[in-house]
Amino acid sequence: MALHLSINKHLAPEAGQALLIPPGMSGVHVGVPFGPTALNEVGKLNATKVYVMANKSSRPLVEDFVKTLDEKGLLAAPMNCDVSMGGAEDGLLKACNEASAANADCVLTIGGGAVQDAGKFVRLWLSAAADRDGETATATVDGILAAQKRDPMPPLPPQICCPNSFAMAELTHVAGVVTRDNVKKGATHPSMMPNVVIFDTTLARGLPDWVKFGTALRGVEHAIGAICHPNATDDIRARALQGLEFVTRGLKGMVENPDSAEEAQIDCYRGGWMAIRALNTGCYPSIAHLIQNQYSARFNVHQGSCSGILSARILHYHREESLLNQKSISQVLVMDNGNSDGEQEALPPASQLVSDLVATLPGVAKDHADAKVDDDMLRDFAEFMYSQYGGKMNKLCPKSFDTAGDVYEMLALPISSLTG
Repeated sequence: MALHLSINKHLAPEAGQALLIPPGMSGVHVGVPFGPTALNEVGKLNATKVYVMANKSSRPLVEDFVKTLDEKGLLAAPMNCDVSMGGAEDGLLKACNEASAANADCVLTIGGGAVQDAGKFVRLWLSAAADRDGETATATVDGILAAQKRDPMPPLPPQICCPNSFAMAELTHVAGVVTRDNVKKGATHPSMMPNVVIFDTTLARGLPDWVKFGTALRGVEHAIGAICHPNATDDIRARALQGLEFVTRGLKGMVENPDSAEEAQIDCYRGGWMAIRALNTGCYPSIAHLIQNQYSARFNVHQGSCSGILSARILHYHREESLLNQKSISQVLVMDNGNSDGEQEALPPASQLVSDLVATLPGVAKDHADAKVDDDMLRDFAEFMYSQYGGKMNKLCPKSFDTAGDVYEMLALPISSLTG
């Protein structure tokens, strides 16, 4: 299938330069109506049984579209709205079983990162049906994760993603699920890349602030994670810095004009797109991703708020070892404040600028107390991270962690200490 890109030029005149179609994806549409665009893509994919997954907040916005699918005989099963924040196990397994029972040949996901990731897992489970010789099987997390290890990997049913926020899960071939014991597990395979993305700003209407601003903040996280990653190249850093410029501009636009922020949303989306593509070019996961994924799973905190609480602290921890890269982050953030003068040496620390940005975002947690995480919980979490992931953390972080105490001191650093 030929690659295609359609962008509402009125909303984002420069977007075509920013949105490069990832390997394995056939098309992307930005700033266009999702309903007719999705129907057109279903036809191109020759899908006949479309399994629709949406988060609960999207249901009122997409019910007419789902009704149209049903009237055309294309709906595989009733719309599933059971995948919760973070991608909890029970909702995912229910979706896998429903899609399998309906013999779905296409997955259409509407919502945030949890729904987009769940759609990838459902595709893995559907593709494993041939291995079961027609026998009905109940989905399990272990069974789904085992499906990613097949070699050769059989073709997966296609996925059409309609994101309603800026988490950017739809632009990767990785997926995560939070198990019943609050541990984040994941799968990755190039075949898991969704086929089509359709970003329609109307799907973001009515989003609570913690979702809208939290998922956009993840774009900042993706950018700085790529910029400071030990594996980053000059090209990766350049793309991530451009993405950082777009997404911070979009965030500030949404804060300043919350009721008329279409262009700001497009800035957040295209900046987030560039940042996640940079991160996924040899730099995933970043040290912040690893820590925040587990913090989110352990304490049931939205990942946007994880970035609000932890991003600046992690930057501060390795500030000396990544000084030049952090100066480039500061330069972008200061320029976005309208101040392009001054020597780099005089710039505020990147950690301070990120913390200052977070402080302006409605609905996003700023400190552990906002997430009801106390000091004892934080100490236990530091011990867990060091004992389970210490080696991996030291490969990802510019500055090593010699003890669990180092992890704790980083996590517990007072916000007031981020000025140097």
